[in-house]
Amino acid sequence: MARPIPEKPQLEGLEATWSTHWDQEGTYRFNREQGLAKGSEGVFSVDTPPPTASGSLHIGHVFSYTHMDLQARYQRMRGKEIFYPMGWDDNGLPTERRVQNYYGVRCDPTLPYDPDFTPPYERGEAGKNSQQLPISRRNFVELCETLTVEDEQQFEDLWRALGLSVDWSLSYRTIDDHSQRTAQRAFLRNLERGEAYQSDAPTLWDITFRTAVAQAELEDREQPAAYHRVRFHGPSAGESVTIVTTRPELIPACVALVAHPDDERYQHLFGQSVTSPLFGVSVPVKAHHLAQQDKGTGLAMVCTFGDVTDVVWWRELDLETRPMLGPDGRVLAEIPDAITDADAKAHYEQLVGKTVFSAKAQMVDMLRESGDLLAEPEAITHPVKFFEKGDKPLEIVTTRQWYISNGSRDDDLKARLIQRGKEVEFHPDFMRVRYDNWVGGLSGDWLISRQRFFGVPIPVWYRLDEHGEVQREEVLTPDESSLPVDPASMPAPGYTEDQRGTPGGFVGEADIMDTWATSCLTPQIAGGWEEDPELFDLVFPYDLRSQGQDIIRTWLFSTVLRSELEHGTVPWKHAGISGFIVDPDRKKMSKSKGNVVTPQGMLDDHGSDAVRYWAASSRLGTDAAFDPNNPKVIKIGRRLAIKVLNASKFAYSFPGQGGAVTEALDLDMLHQLSSVIEQATAAYEQFDHARALEVTETFFWSFCDDYLELVKNRAYADGDSAQEGNPGQQSAISALGLALDAMLRLFAPVIPFATEEVWSWQHEGSIHQAAWPTVEELGLGNNAHPGVYAVTSEALIVIRRAKTDRHLSQRAPLTRVSLAAPELLAHAAADLQALGHIEQLDLSVADDIELIACEAAEA
Repeated sequence: MARPIPEKPQLEGLEATWSTHWDQEGTYRFNREQGLAKGSEGVFSVDTPPPTASGSLHIGHVFSYTHMDLQARYQRMRGKEIFYPMGWDDNGLPTERRVQNYYGVRCDPTLPYDPDFTPPYERGEAGKNSQQLPISRRNFVELCETLTVEDEQQFEDLWRALGLSVDWSLSYRTIDDHSQRTAQRAFLRNLERGEAYQSDAPTLWDITFRTAVAQAELEDREQPAAYHRVRFHGPSAGESVTIVTTRPELIPACVALVAHPDDERYQHLFGQSVTSPLFGVSVPVKAHHLAQQDKGTGLAMVCTFGDVTDVVWWRELDLETRPMLGPDGRVLAEIPDAITDADAKAHYEQLVGKTVFSAKAQMVDMLRESGDLLAEPEAITHPVKFFEKGDKPLEIVTTRQWYISNGSRDDDLKARLIQRGKEVEFHPDFMRVRYDNWVGGLSGDWLISRQRFFGVPIPVWYRLDEHGEVQREEVLTPDESSLPVDPASMPAPGYTEDQRGTPGGFVGEADIMDTWATSCLTPQIAGGWEEDPELFDLVFPYDLRSQGQDIIRTWLFSTVLRSELEHGTVPWKHAGISGFIVDPDRKKMSKSKGNVVTPQGMLDDHGSDAVRYWAASSRLGTDAAFDPNNPKVIKIGRRLAIKVLNASKFAYSFPGQGGAVTEALDLDMLHQLSSVIEQATAAYEQFDHARALEVTETFFWSFCDDYLELVKNRAYADGDSAQEGNPGQQSAISALGLALDAMLRLFAPVIPFATEEVWSWQHEGSIHQAAWPTVEELGLGNNAHPGVYAVTSEALIVIRRAKTDRHLSQRAPLTRVSLAAPELLAHAAADLQALGHIEQLDLSVADDIELIACEAAEA
């Protein structure tokens, strides 16, 4: 039964009312039986980004998740069964960091579990300078679990308030047992096929978090530095060469000097050796095309390792390894074997234990004293690699890590990944080049191991030989049926716990997987891969992946990679890529920049429909400016939602049910609406929600400002209910109903709360389960008088302006108006005359509308 029209419709309270109703009625619940009956072509599956559950959502989330929801709502109204889950990315470094700061603790895996542990601080009371209490890994993980569950509930509440049409029964957590099983199963299969492997290799390393970092997690930041002109000796007595470096502290780790093979200055040095200052170590001079002739002296120092170029040179020139920095970023106590002279050892010992910063200062002093610093340091700024969540520059240390092949060293895999990128329809298409560039520019396989605590364990153990030495090449793996496993707390297959760490026994892998190694499997996690094959075959490959452009290199690429390795296909058919949110100065909004806006206040101040309208107004791939002090577009959206309520109440107040649409003005209006339906539908099919909103909104305002006003007198017919003897009245009421029903559904994906409220006044069921409007439902035949609506609207503007110019109210009567106008206007003259309160309306035929005379009644 339809609900009564309220006396004063208002937006306030609609979110709570309808969110509860949708949940109770299962409005957005995935109907599996219907999906199976329709087949995969009748299902629209969405691979939803699982937001990081650590802290708060920001405005960028609202922006991109609304874009995704617009398409899901459109497809639902097109008759598709919508598979639309929601996940929470709750493992990984951001969560650990938040727990440390929230509870005032840090993880020490050597400590025993305390079942009665209570954190020193509750509810985020720990201050920034609070001493962090060391606790066991298990206690730490329990705190991570507790806090993420609280954060996830807050996120869900916000998503519900925003009106995301998610099926909340399909939610998952990337740390839950199901997700861990999926991630560990995928890893074990990668391992079995040779796609996952261990290697001792130079590793990007964050010294604060003491963990390896993948290439996709890097960002460049401008940092102060200095050029140091340093002398190397030789190759002959009395000879020397000069290098310019920003890392003089790494001279003890120098293994070569390189110059470009075409550099005439150094041709005589290639194949010879020079000696490092202070340490007297002989290093070869090599040729390599990456050396820049116009940078410094053209001769570069290769250290193990100062930057990623050092790694390339080390690998391609087959150089020695001479590490000097530990995982804490301090100089190691162990003197490199190549340093043999007593004075050289004494120089090195002055660096031991120092940070990079202090070691650099000490090295400059020593070089200055020895005369090998040829000029005072020259201050510069240059880009330095950082972990995207870190505070200190990355170092490169040699560690044993787990990798998954990603095409960087496998041309066949790279070509397949490029091809898969071509098979995905990117919206907008120009975003595809970011994927292609990332695949083409990969310099190493995907490092997936992390030296952290809260995450999916890497599911392997290692055998210990009779001497208790770890045999890293003898990897012990579980059966898939036993997953998930935690090697740190569970014995290896075929062993007992008391054999852990003993000769002839085993040790468990302590590392966890990079969070992207789990979240890149969201299609498999949500779709029930290997656990619910019926569902997985129905939804995979998914129809849509919607996300931000900044994670093309991480989430999008890694999902394509794992899908190719496991299934040999794309994970989804479409990728919708949202732009950035920028502040009034056109700077990207982000937490790190401190200019981010949290969405809850926006929703509270303006309402969800208004915020959704703001997001829907921006095309995919386009950056959107947002000024929290003057949110113009949000205010326009709120005005639209209010107008939908009020205009609908007005239109639905006309008496009677109507009949055939016969009047020229009504027919032409509906023909224009049919064009709007066609354009909006085509736009949604092309994932252009902004265009669909634009054409619908433009028509709606004209409908309210002109058409409603023009036909209201005819529709009222002195307050009488529609009678067969008054076809004009019947025509107006029917046209109003047809137009409103169609426009409400066109607006429904954007402003779901206001449209659901209005729909409930006249219809049973939810508008969001109603069919998308079609031209056919308007029941139109040939339009005998095309253009009459536009001509009449233009004439109305002329009459309104005439009254304004004469300082008359729009309700003021006019005794006579004479207009020159196209002949079409005669078919709507009665409506125009009634609205303008015109006693006599004279029309003469002309191409353009012109006011000939306007006479007002005597006051």
